[in-house]
Amino acid sequence: MAKTKPGKKDLDSYTIKGTNKIVRPGDCVLMRPSDSDKPPYVARVEKIEADHRNNVKVRVRWYYRPEESIGGRRQFHGAKELFLSDHFDVQSAHTIEGKCTVHSFKNYTKLENVGAEDYFCRFEYKAATGGFTPDRVAVYCKCEMPYNPDDLMVQCEGCKDWFHPSCMGMTIEEAKKLDHFLCSDCSSENEAKRSLNAFPVSPSAEAKVEPKRRKR
Repeated sequence: MAKTKPGKKDLDSYTIKGTNKIVRPGDCVLMRPSDSDKPPYVARVEKIEADHRNNVKVRVRWYYRPEESIGGRRQFHGAKELFLSDHFDVQSAHTIEGKCTVHSFKNYTKLENVGAEDYFCRFEYKAATGGFTPDRVAVYCKCEMPYNPDDLMVQCEGCKDWFHPSCMGMTIEEAKKLDHFLCSDCSSENEAKRSLNAFPVSPSAEAKVEPKRRKR
């Protein structure tokens, strides 16, 4: 009778070779690409298992960089933006180079300092079709582009929309010095209001006109 091969066993954790960093299922990791000129791949570890020879494998769900997606990198994509794909894979644990953190978009925008291992994700990506979830996001400014957290934006005190300084004819340095900002639409509305305020229209504010006396 043929002997049945010993099965694989699930592991709770894996220590990255040459470090004291421990990876557990659910962690995000940086994985060595086959082409050394490329940046490391980013993946979320779904499962860690060892075979009978103690070779450790990780089942991962890949994050894609914008330039790896079908549509490519677009103007509003942040430098540290990733898409969580539906592409799963099994890789040798030896290809894990380090750990990283993939933040939600909201949490990433609140970071005071963005470290080398900080990334963010606001879209899920279907690798076969190039489709995104959600397929629509809020747009801002006159250019009607989604928010890129790498770009400085200023908020209008009138309409509360956010604007790129360049779209408003300002430099970033000028925008940083602003105490108050009104977009062109709100400032023209303000001008109109101001000019209305300059003309008293209510009867109580009108100057009383003295009746002219008739000359005898």
